[in-house]
Amino acid sequence: MERVPEPELMEDPEQAAAYAAADFSEPHQAFVEHFRRCFPAFAGGRVLDLGCGPADVTIRFARAFPGAMLEGVDGAAAMLRHGRDAVARAALSSRIALRRLRLPAAGLAGAGYDAVISNSLLHHLAEPLVLWQTVAAAAERGAPVLVMDLMRPESHEAVRQLVQLHAADAPPVLRRDFSHSLLAAYRAEEVREQLRVAALAHLRVEVVSDRHWLAWGHV
Repeated sequence: MERVPEPELMEDPEQAAAYAAADFSEPHQAFVEHFRRCFPAFAGGRVLDLGCGPADVTIRFARAFPGAMLEGVDGAAAMLRHGRDAVARAALSSRIALRRLRLPAAGLAGAGYDAVISNSLLHHLAEPLVLWQTVAAAAERGAPVLVMDLMRPESHEAVRQLVQLHAADAPPVLRRDFSHSLLAAYRAEEVREQLRVAALAHLRVEVVSDRHWLAWGHV
């Protein structure tokens, strides 16, 4: 099944509100646990979260690593409004800063972050190399990097089954977005090729669920 791109930004207020209100606790907590598994020695530092959306992963990461100071960036103002509210409710405004930024962004180059993370951003990008180039440019040499995203199924029927399995009770707008995101997602072998082109072939790529792949390593 060929990839079907979707819009890069989630700017629709209804869409952003539905996404922010959805329960992504299982995959989002899994993201944090994957980071802990892959980088057991990580204790903290400046962490960049690319495509932070409403900041649920950002907040979970901050709670898991008290020594981390996080900067979340996203191109969608509608998402960031929900993210800033969530950070304030979590009483983490002293450790989490969110700002609007659309990739590619020259301002991140040479920033020297101690870690770079990204969840569910790649499938939104028209040019996937933008993400990998940003990761390489923004991270301190040797810094840990962990990227997770959805994985495109083999057929439209498989997409329907995944939506039914994981979003049966979700609002229609969220079910539609999940379906579109699965169609826009990259497969593990496509990600490996992207990493090869971006001179990041040393990063490992794993399939970690029925709908997610994970790329990780040190830059």
